[in-house]
Amino acid sequence: MPSSTSPIRLLHDLPRVTVRQRSVSEMANNVYVLTSKTSGTQVLIDAADDVDAVRELLESARADTPCELRLAVIITTHQHWDHVRALAGVVEATGVPTAAGTEDAAAIEAGTGVAAKVLLNHGDTATFDGISLAVVGLRGHTPGSVALVYEPEDGPPLCFSGDSLFPGGVGNTQQDPARFDSLFTDVVERLFDRYPDDMIVHPGHGDSTTLGAERPHLAEWRERGW
Repeated sequence: MPSSTSPIRLLHDLPRVTVRQRSVSEMANNVYVLTSKTSGTQVLIDAADDVDAVRELLESARADTPCELRLAVIITTHQHWDHVRALAGVVEATGVPTAAGTEDAAAIEAGTGVAAKVLLNHGDTATFDGISLAVVGLRGHTPGSVALVYEPEDGPPLCFSGDSLFPGGVGNTQQDPARFDSLFTDVVERLFDRYPDDMIVHPGHGDSTTLGAERPHLAEWRERGW
């Protein structure tokens, strides 16, 4: 199938950080870039597909800061092929290090040839110049899936959930009860039990949502098993 690339969207223009997004590939993968207004530092989340489209996304943030842009890291939320197709190309073009969940790093390296310089685990904080992200392990969609949470000084926290949480349910666990239980438990205990209802969830595909919009359906998700 041909690649499909959407326009670049400015999702958040916060006091210290902007968040821009672009959907790429026939699977409508969301690629996100956070840019620090005070330093020009950028964090890219999921180099999913189309190196040129990803580079345009990075460059589009030039209007967001008077500082020179500097991509600090590429963080991969999980190992699945559709989230890493441009990883090697973007690394080659930029020379930046990569980061991924510890339990997914080997599979990402096997699939892309790119070894993660930074291994992420639940409870870590990934800090760059002007950007700090809490690492939330969400096991089940893959063993090492991670979400990244940015908490602005004023306003709702932002969660980049990969394929672990979407509007309408958790990520695909291939009808495996143990994997579903693991993912559902992590999502509830590590997101819904910890963060407020106004947290904005930006998933790996499709539209964004909030914890408040999804919270009333948790019992339904548990009952149906997906």
